[in-house]
Amino acid sequence: MLIDSHAHLDMPQFEEDRDEVIRRAGEAGVAWILTVGSNLGESQKAVEIAREHERVLAAVGVHPHDAKNVTQEVYPQLKDLARGKKVVAIGEIGLDFYRNLSPPEVQKEVFRCQIQLARELRLPVIVHDREAHRETIEVLRAEKAFEVRGIIHCFSGDFQMAKEALDLGFYISLSGIVTFSKTALLREVIKEIPLESLLVETDSPYLTPVPLRGKRNEPAYVRYTAAKVAEIKAITVEKLEEVTSENFLRFFASKL
Repeated sequence: MLIDSHAHLDMPQFEEDRDEVIRRAGEAGVAWILTVGSNLGESQKAVEIAREHERVLAAVGVHPHDAKNVTQEVYPQLKDLARGKKVVAIGEIGLDFYRNLSPPEVQKEVFRCQIQLARELRLPVIVHDREAHRETIEVLRAEKAFEVRGIIHCFSGDFQMAKEALDLGFYISLSGIVTFSKTALLREVIKEIPLESLLVETDSPYLTPVPLRGKRNEPAYVRYTAAKVAEIKAITVEKLEEVTSENFLRFFASKL
């Protein structure tokens, strides 16, 4: 059994064949898919998709790229969405200082507010962090995110970042990036992360793993990431699938 801990089934890239994508995932052994919103509209779509498909769960939140568009009216709407039966987390939230599509201070404020919402609702958070490792940990600590815990998705940090996230009770989720040729340092970090703290994901339709680079990513392809992580950890693919699935199911047990 495999679980795709982070996908974006709401994206327009899936509009024409979303049902087929979900069917193919099931045929590939993917038992659950967590589809994650990036803004209010996409979060609403994620919730709708989860309602329509038995093995799809949803997270709702505003990505740092969209932080500049957040008004005070957004938070109560997210709160209403988050109360849905199949909504398991607040996300995707965090910081992205690589593209800086929203001003850094605005990103931080929206990040803080959404952690506060998660704590109010007793939901974990799904965190986006790119070129903002130190600042991400600082905000998580300051807003007491350890009270609800969460997932650092598409992990790209160093071992210090991983250790600090683990100390906060967070899981580390690995994407198709681990299959890329220029991620040797990340692979060294993965060797040091306890297996019991790992998840695997696609971040589809993005970050298609080797050997399918150039194609649209989809949840069925999480098996390529799982195989690479198993190789890095020097264990069987079956063991990697078993443990990462158990990690996910244990973490979200109250919502399943």
